[in-house]
Amino acid sequence: MISKQELTKIAFVSTAMILMLVNNVGAEPFAYVPNYGDNTTTIIDTATNTVTSTVPVGHGPFGAAVSCKNAYITNSNDNTITVIDTATNVPTAIVPVGNYPLGIAVTPDGTKVYVVNDASNTTSVIDTSTNAIITNVAVGGWPIAAAATPDGKQVYVTNSYDGTVSVIDTATDKVVSTVTVGISPEGVAITPDGTNVYVGNYADDTVSVINTTTNTVTATVNVYGSPGGIAVSPDGTKVYVVDTYNWNVHVIDTATNSVTATISPIGDHPYGISVAPDGTKVYVAISGSYYVSVINTATNQAEGAVYVGNYPDSLGQFIQPEGCYHNHKHHKPCELTLKTDPSTQSVDFLKFPVGDDCMTFPFGNRH
Repeated sequence: MISKQELTKIAFVSTAMILMLVNNVGAEPFAYVPNYGDNTTTIIDTATNTVTSTVPVGHGPFGAAVSCKNAYITNSNDNTITVIDTATNVPTAIVPVGNYPLGIAVTPDGTKVYVVNDASNTTSVIDTSTNAIITNVAVGGWPIAAAATPDGKQVYVTNSYDGTVSVIDTATDKVVSTVTVGISPEGVAITPDGTNVYVGNYADDTVSVINTTTNTVTATVNVYGSPGGIAVSPDGTKVYVVDTYNWNVHVIDTATNSVTATISPIGDHPYGISVAPDGTKVYVAISGSYYVSVINTATNQAEGAVYVGNYPDSLGQFIQPEGCYHNHKHHKPCELTLKTDPSTQSVDFLKFPVGDDCMTFPFGNRH
């Protein structure tokens, strides 16, 4: 449960944006972009590339993962994650995890969330039906990011200090394999057929390709830059790798595991990256600025930008998956209400606009 003082600070950083929570009709699908510098998450309608909502989360939001039902945001400076209901775009829970959570992944069936705790060298496993931690899995040193296989049977976690990737069996929530990759691995993404894992090695300018059957590295791709976020196209033919040092995006052909294009300019220190479900657009969070760059995949050119919050990092797949979009209604302004527990002075509820009414929602974990 978050304190009244902290929540008030969060809520009034961007009062106008937070209280309005205006959504466009038929805005599908949505991207959820954590803004590290102002403790918010910006929600983008990718059909129109317009901002539909900005909602308060915790301190230092960094990573995002989205299921049909919820968006999960890691709050690195609070050691928590915020759960956002994608049907209403309202925060519904805050879940304590390990120290300095960064990357996050949700299983394709939406039943479990894996939160990478960089300073704890663990991955917290959350049951999404209860928002309770099932277990904490010990992984490698300074873990950064996570990705789940399409069948949901394994989760791959990059360990930047060790130069390894931990493979977690989701049936047992145990590490079943540790794969040595390059120096300081960060971003990780898996092909739609589940056969290959692509890992960006930040400190040696390469991308490692892991075969999921053998959990061995089968190829190493030189990208001549510092790979941050990484994403795979829905058809599995392309991998998009953010080059944080040179401020561009490299395109890898998965058939040959070679770089076929470099997209530039993108913006100041790009980091997080996601591909729209239809494969026509790639969204790159520009962490050194205040916007998300939009790339047209047909031309491999940046065709526009969407202004969001301060320092968007957005590590992970931050766009809703295919087939689970919601038809949002316009929301009217609603006064923010803080309902506190007199004995602890902690906030139990927040009032947000939903549909045509102002409704009260639980905020935080309540027992």
